[in-house]
Amino acid sequence: MAANRGFNGRWSRRQVLALAAGTVAAGPGAVLAQAGLAARPVRIVVPFAAGGATDVIARILGERMAQGLGQAVVVDNKPGAAGLIGGELVSKAAPDGLTLLLGTTSTMLTNKYLYRKTPYDPLTELTPLSRVCMAPIVLVVNADVPAGNLQAFMAWIKANAGRLSYGSYGIGSHAHLVCAVLSEMAGAGMAHVAYRGEALMLQDMLGGRIPVGMGSLLTLKPHIDAGKLRALAVTGARRVPLLPDVPTFAEAGQRHEAMELSGWLAIAGPRGLPADLSRQWGGIANRAVASREGTARIIAAGFVPVDDDTPQRFGEVWAQEGPVWGRLLQAAGVQPG
Repeated sequence: MAANRGFNGRWSRRQVLALAAGTVAAGPGAVLAQAGLAARPVRIVVPFAAGGATDVIARILGERMAQGLGQAVVVDNKPGAAGLIGGELVSKAAPDGLTLLLGTTSTMLTNKYLYRKTPYDPLTELTPLSRVCMAPIVLVVNADVPAGNLQAFMAWIKANAGRLSYGSYGIGSHAHLVCAVLSEMAGAGMAHVAYRGEALMLQDMLGGRIPVGMGSLLTLKPHIDAGKLRALAVTGARRVPLLPDVPTFAEAGQRHEAMELSGWLAIAGPRGLPADLSRQWGGIANRAVASREGTARIIAAGFVPVDDDTPQRFGEVWAQEGPVWGRLLQAAGVQPG
């Protein structure tokens, strides 16, 4: 696709005019240009505070998109209410392609199972565009735990049934669900300690107050590299580039849908976004991720790039995964709040 683009990855005026005449295939920003919107800034709403993992990915994506489109792309952080504030803002935005959401599995899927009432239904009030990256999480133990692999870990928690606790970054989080399944498989009766984010969990793990936890690679890898935490397995279907020596749960001998799932970060637009704009934004996101810099920076942040998604494929995954997350939350005893 790069061969079809103009200098610095931008489409020239000649190419856009040729597109309008039907002589070249659609490319970055073509529909925006035809709609007279190319001169206006695009806003990517991030439903979390600046500096977090989602914000990091949004800024990588925004920079690459801006270079390809030749127009401003602004990252707008709207944190609060577990991502519901930012999500609602996008759900109510004009469907003109200029306001997008970079959300997570929680903000775009599982929140509807965690809250009795939400200001919007992501499955009906957002338009799926493309997953940007998969967000696997890693099971870690502190240096005092005598288990060097997942098999030994399962034997250890079984031998210490009723005496252990594990940390996660919140009730109903993927980390909570995976550890709950592991505890049940081993008959370990581990207690769940839910933290308000990974930083506090990490602090207690490094201080020896809890032996087991799960979280993002971005947060935990420095401490894994330093030998303060030991990584045992990652979620998802494939190993993660940032931790190539750490097996998936399936490779380590534990198979369950909670572990085979991987969260994702994805872009969506408001309900009613025209199909041509949806396809354009899906392609623009793919090209931004597939760029050499985009891919490298996403991997360095602890994620797995996705550069071949489509609105249709993402929409199908979105709909299929919903019941799975709902079932896992119910099995873990998580009640809507």
